[in-house]
Amino acid sequence: MPSDELDLDHITNQTIGHYGRSADSFRQGTWDHDVTQNYHALLDSLEGEGPHSVLDLGCGPGRDLLYFKSKGIEAIGLDGTAEFVEMAHRITGCAVWHQNFLKLDLPDARFDGIFANASLFHVPKSELPRVLKELYATLKPGGVLFSSNPRGDNREGFNGERYGCHHDLKCWRGYCTDAGFTEVHHYYRPQGLPRDQQGWLASVWRKSA
Repeated sequence: MPSDELDLDHITNQTIGHYGRSADSFRQGTWDHDVTQNYHALLDSLEGEGPHSVLDLGCGPGRDLLYFKSKGIEAIGLDGTAEFVEMAHRITGCAVWHQNFLKLDLPDARFDGIFANASLFHVPKSELPRVLKELYATLKPGGVLFSSNPRGDNREGFNGERYGCHHDLKCWRGYCTDAGFTEVHHYYRPQGLPRDQQGWLASVWRKSA
């Protein structure tokens, strides 16, 4: 879809509104998902002895924030859905910033890592270069971005009330390298399945030191 045909406010409001209306059921349906592989992909790539700071971008109800906190990490959440912001803060005790991805206000060189698990695919392709550069800027030198997105053939649009783009590796790699990142590694999920049944592309990217 051409960028001039996108109504960014409509995309944002519809997607955030969907998550707000289904916040409790989303928490119940996703809380027990095993994303240990993704946690390790980020944490094993962090440099230095720590303590490290991690931004959970699209933290939802706070499942991943709670994990990072348990590992002694300064974990800060960010979500555009007010219901998730309240829920995540109440459950984890972590700071949670209420910001949507298209209007980020992030401090420079603040974080050692960013955990973007099933979140950045909601950013329209027209806005993705800017958003990735903003994430690059909020990382410390040598900092790491982890991202996991549903993969596909780069088409974007609404699936029900949620907007998304399912990138393939070549396209996603292009966006991240254009933003200044260097690829550390990538893999497909779920583990142990044939490639055509692995619907998720996970990747780790480093900011230059």
